[in-house]
Amino acid sequence: MCGIVAYTGKSLCRNLVLGGLARLEYRGYDSAGFVCIDQKHGQFSFDKEAGGSSPIERLTDKIHFDGTAGMAHTRWATHGMVDIKNAHPHFNCNKTIAVVHNGIIEGHEALREQILARGHQVVSTTDSELAAHLFNDEVEQHKDLKSAVIAFVSQIRGAFAFVFLLVEHPGTLIVIRHRSSIVIGIGNDEAFVASDFIAFADRTNRVVFMPDDTFAFVHHDTVEIYDFLGRPIPYSIQTLDQSYVEIDKGVFEHFMLKEIYEQKRAINRTIGFCKMLGNQSSEVFPHGNDQWAAPLDFNDSIWRQLGLSVEQVVGLRHINLVSAGTSWHAASIAQFFFEMICKIPTRVFLASEFRYMPFFPEQDSVYIVVSQSGETADTLEALRLINSHNVPTIAITNVASSSIVREAGGFLPMQAGPEISVASTKVFSTQLATLYWLANRIALERGLITTEEMYNAEEQLCVAAEVLESTIEMYKFRIIQDLAPKYMHYSHFIFLGRHISYPFALEASLKLKEISYIFAQCYPAGELKHGPIALIDEHTPVVIFSVLDDLLYRKLLSNAYEVKARNGHLVVFAFEGQDELISMADTAFVIPPVTPLLGPLAMTGLMQFFIYHITRQLGMPIDKPRNLAKSVTVE
Repeated sequence: MCGIVAYTGKSLCRNLVLGGLARLEYRGYDSAGFVCIDQKHGQFSFDKEAGGSSPIERLTDKIHFDGTAGMAHTRWATHGMVDIKNAHPHFNCNKTIAVVHNGIIEGHEALREQILARGHQVVSTTDSELAAHLFNDEVEQHKDLKSAVIAFVSQIRGAFAFVFLLVEHPGTLIVIRHRSSIVIGIGNDEAFVASDFIAFADRTNRVVFMPDDTFAFVHHDTVEIYDFLGRPIPYSIQTLDQSYVEIDKGVFEHFMLKEIYEQKRAINRTIGFCKMLGNQSSEVFPHGNDQWAAPLDFNDSIWRQLGLSVEQVVGLRHINLVSAGTSWHAASIAQFFFEMICKIPTRVFLASEFRYMPFFPEQDSVYIVVSQSGETADTLEALRLINSHNVPTIAITNVASSSIVREAGGFLPMQAGPEISVASTKVFSTQLATLYWLANRIALERGLITTEEMYNAEEQLCVAAEVLESTIEMYKFRIIQDLAPKYMHYSHFIFLGRHISYPFALEASLKLKEISYIFAQCYPAGELKHGPIALIDEHTPVVIFSVLDDLLYRKLLSNAYEVKARNGHLVVFAFEGQDELISMADTAFVIPPVTPLLGPLAMTGLMQFFIYHITRQLGMPIDKPRNLAKSVTVE
């Protein structure tokens, strides 16, 4: 999950490329590098930075050379340690070819042996450097670049996006794509190549999304695209109605805290957007500064937008949700929405496992793929498998120009706005809001609820958003002054939930692990007595998330008693009126009641705020946790 930015044109590229790279830092921040062609001396000038919290910033501060063709890279390590020698760009032996790479080269060890046997000196332990040496050999053996690229791609396996820059062809960017996103920007006598449109959105909104299994020669004034057999590929230049607006933390210490507080507005914006879409309004929805929102045809049917017909919606017999990470937790909560509101059997699949399980296409079914970035590699590959069987697919993402949106049969956009912190907050809550709204809209189409009940469901979402924010204010000072300083000293946590609160407990456990580095394990509360109860002691807080169902609440009470009977330390997120659970807790957060299925959404803000402040007390880099990246673009 690395970021690529490249430029060729008439302007000096240093500031353009490094400025674009800073916007792609969400894709990885282990290391960064920049290279350009010094045309006066006919050679590359380059520098790299590795490790620490801001390698791109350090790189930008130290580089003073420049050129009219160059490229940069921000790395999330897959092969090789985080150090300077493994940072991109990589070069051939005599440094006449430079490469930056996103993806994984499969079978790289055998390829390394071949390259070493030919006498090449390989200086890094990455798979990426091998591409520079391999391409060097093909350039030397073939009379033209096109033949060299064709020979090169025939030897590479995996998922990859490459950009090559050659000293002998200083105005040409060679771009190769196989199952890894890359986009070309067409400017005024200049061109860009990047992993994400936002890298150059301030310079042009005219783009070419490279088809899969193609390569391109990008010049300042022309673009040539070919398939892997060398046949020309026609392409169209799209004009995106999006812009990039620089986002800052404002008065907040971290982006995560800012985004926790943006959730109420993001949920309300999402509900308003869905209402207009569902009502087929012709109004233009105000996108504000959200560079990821896309205009839709509001005169069209909601179902046509989602790639379905009314008949398909009415006849649905199965709903399938495919996602990863936090999005998988949101989808697991949404399973209860679709089964309890729509009365449709629903399955939730982990995207990373999906392609390696038997696939049974079913009539009258739909697959909903859920992804924050719309570039999640596992989810994208699952989508491609589903599409190959001609089964209807719907994308729910926060990035309207993403690969998943372009490849799915339909699209329902979230309105979270840009989320900068690696740990997802407002995207998670808007995923829940979007999926809850969709479940109700399907139920309305199938005659299971009335129009009045649909309006009530939208109002319930607004109420849950209000509770999400108000509970933060209720407990803010207690968390900051007393609870966070206390709980930062524990090294292990156990999280428990039942029914719809179990996947929410999974999300809470993930949040604590990914930003505080505290070990946390989550279990269905009913499984406690089947082994995990052996872990209970006074040194391991047990966090229980309650539910708004009396029968399930009673079962959770039994689990709480089991914890206390073993001298366990109990933290509960309970709802008003659940006095028995609240009274036995060592720490209790009490939340106003909402409609039962929206209990997790109501608890979201307080849970995130509590974990944020534990992490803040520990002094961890909250927005950029170690080893993580915002967008997971490799399997």
